[in-house]
Amino acid sequence: MINKVVKNAQDALQGVENGMTFMLGGFGLCGIPENCISELVRLDINNLTCISNNAGVDEFGLGLLLKKRQIKKMVSSYVGENEEFERQMLSGELEVELIPQGTLAERCRATGAGIPAFYTPAGYGTEVAEGKETREFNGKMYVLEQAFNSQFAFVKAWKGDTAGNLIFKGTARNFNPMMAMAGKITVAEVEELVEAGELDPNQIHIPGIFVQRIFQGTGYEKRIEQRTVTPKS
Repeated sequence: MINKVVKNAQDALQGVENGMTFMLGGFGLCGIPENCISELVRLDINNLTCISNNAGVDEFGLGLLLKKRQIKKMVSSYVGENEEFERQMLSGELEVELIPQGTLAERCRATGAGIPAFYTPAGYGTEVAEGKETREFNGKMYVLEQAFNSQFAFVKAWKGDTAGNLIFKGTARNFNPMMAMAGKITVAEVEELVEAGELDPNQIHIPGIFVQRIFQGTGYEKRIEQRTVTPKS
């Protein structure tokens, strides 16, 4: 069985260059590839297009790349928790493509499945559909959406083995699995790395065939994106 383990994020990100398009898994601040993002910040590459459900928050997640102006374009669904993102977007410093969340998920899935494009009713008649092909099916209008083209996909899993098989936990399972399938080179960082054969095959969410590099991550933070508490009665 092929051993896909690399030593750390520095080794895992060999080959990243300015101007590339990256997919970054996670949902809010849950299941984001923190080590890979930190390494991208350290490398100081720029002019990036980043595909991610959200843009992190100020001083964490993709907010770190935004702070250093390393991102040229964000392709996202929800971006409401990042003030620096808002400032750059409104000032015209940052290109932004906002996509309905289901469409974003399906464009990721289609990429991994080898489907070049698909029709969806989401966004028809709105700015989302401007400049895109539309077509009627059974009396209902649909918008043609294209799959993504990403050089790297960076994902974070709860557990993984040396062959690249991955298990995601809870909310981290939202976008990470479909992005893991979609990158030309998929890099997985994991909280726990085990030997091949130690994971229950029935629990594996992504088989190792989709993963090219895997490493044991460190220093993970469990931040809360929007803290809410029940008021005292």
